[in-house]
Amino acid sequence: MRTIETLGDLRGKRVLVRSDFNVPLDGQTITDDGRIRAALPTLSTLVNAGAKVIVMAHLGRPKGEVDPRYSLAPVAVRLGELLGAPVTLAADVVGPSAHEAVAALGEGEVVLLENVRFDPRETSKDDAERQSLANELADLADAYVSDGFGVVHRKQASVYDIAQILPSAAGSLVFKEIDSLRKATDNPERPYTVILGGAKVADKLGVIANLLNKADILLIGGGMGFTFLKAQGKEIGNSLLDADQLETVKGFLATAAEKGVELVLPVDVIVAPEFDKDATPTVVSVDEIPADQMGMDLGPESRALFAEKIAASKTVVWNGPMGVFEFPAFAEGTKVVARALSEADAFTIVGGGDSAAAVRILGFDEDTFSHISTGGGASLEFLEGKELPGIAVLED
Repeated sequence: MRTIETLGDLRGKRVLVRSDFNVPLDGQTITDDGRIRAALPTLSTLVNAGAKVIVMAHLGRPKGEVDPRYSLAPVAVRLGELLGAPVTLAADVVGPSAHEAVAALGEGEVVLLENVRFDPRETSKDDAERQSLANELADLADAYVSDGFGVVHRKQASVYDIAQILPSAAGSLVFKEIDSLRKATDNPERPYTVILGGAKVADKLGVIANLLNKADILLIGGGMGFTFLKAQGKEIGNSLLDADQLETVKGFLATAAEKGVELVLPVDVIVAPEFDKDATPTVVSVDEIPADQMGMDLGPESRALFAEKIAASKTVVWNGPMGVFEFPAFAEGTKVVARALSEADAFTIVGGGDSAAAVRILGFDEDTFSHISTGGGASLEFLEGKELPGIAVLED
């Protein structure tokens, strides 16, 4: 995969960088700036090299229309604070404001284009439409750096098409993401354990199917765990259920047994009468879930079991929370898994999305994990064994 070094001397060159600034907002306040901070190494490298840096990114799903709710204005302010220098925000993507802002750039200065998804061509399924936007973006720059790992699984103008026009390379974030994921999947040190959680089995079908050929241990928790318990014939009350996937899950259980993969499910859970942060929690065995209750978290025996499996591993990948971690009464399962990863003598990856958010919300030191991914969907597709268009286009 081509890196920034392959682009040569960048002093005075206009470098277009695709970052992932899809950060959570409360009004105009950024509630988690993790993705902005993750972009700093690449941007600082370019600034220090004397490049004229043009950053593009998306925020939310504005559906190809200008929507002030999804303006990158708060991001420009925060990015400027983190870089220690003002960042100009262009008022459009490839219009007069963008051209004016780029023309005014000095060496080592940074401009941020407005939300690239304000232009409907960015996410178009029509190759010609995406190519049209990519050509206009290319007019702004001399080289392209892909550093938004959260979008490399998308064939979009600012991710895929642009890389075929300008001299292109992977930024340090994208390089680190792919290097870490390959380390965990191509030839992992064993035992190799994968922890999967979150709400739905359907979201992770491909991942489970692929990992049954690679992992030694699969720990299944979160809402998706109840579909596995149901597939074993257990009563799960009002817990989350992917009824359409029951037969598929039965197949996974059979395949795991056949291949000698240790598929570990909860042995006890925390249940509550309703989905509410103030609901009364009760610990029950998975064989005794009341018909009028719903599973909300791993029980104490399950937490200990999962932590024990993690501690005995040499490579661990985690994607998806173990319960409703946003509610303090039901956060302990996710917290125990995070703590076990942080303390493990292993190569550990937190696979983006809700898992990465949980690590930050629950107050863990990010440096205690080998790698925290910035792209939940991209890391999942990589774990499925799929080709990521935004990566394939950067490889010689």
